[in-house]
Amino acid sequence: MTKIEQVRAEMVTAMKEKNKPRKDALSMLLSVLKNKAIDKRADLTEEEENEVVLKEIKQTQETLDTAPAERTDIIDDCKYKIEVYKEFAPKFMSEDEIKATIQSVLDKLGITAPTAKDKGKIMKELMPLVKGKADGKLVNQLVSTFFGA
Repeated sequence: MTKIEQVRAEMVTAMKEKNKPRKDALSMLLSVLKNKAIDKRADLTEEEENEVVLKEIKQTQETLDTAPAERTDIIDDCKYKIEVYKEFAPKFMSEDEIKATIQSVLDKLGITAPTAKDKGKIMKELMPLVKGKADGKLVNQLVSTFFGA
């Protein structure tokens, strides 16, 4: 079952339950997924669907961050949308899983004492393994902890 089908099924359930805020959030997510598929002129892969969901979460988070403090309606709406979108987001790797992946990349490259000069090589090998499964900023921070360790 694709994300579009999952979102549509959840939206129907929300309509039956007369849960307007949830229906609105799901409707927004569904339209973004459909538009991406239309732009591509083909069905989306699971990875592309995950990218779209994560992008929506990020954009909604930015809206939440820039909303004035006195606009509690916007803040509450954004928080609710993020919670709904997270139901469809891919499960992220834990810090321990990322560290284990970093260590396996270091072993593969034969690097025992990584330095800042090795960061490019490490990231080049690492990012395809964690793309869509971990936050890039977190991965970057964790790689930096291996330097001089």
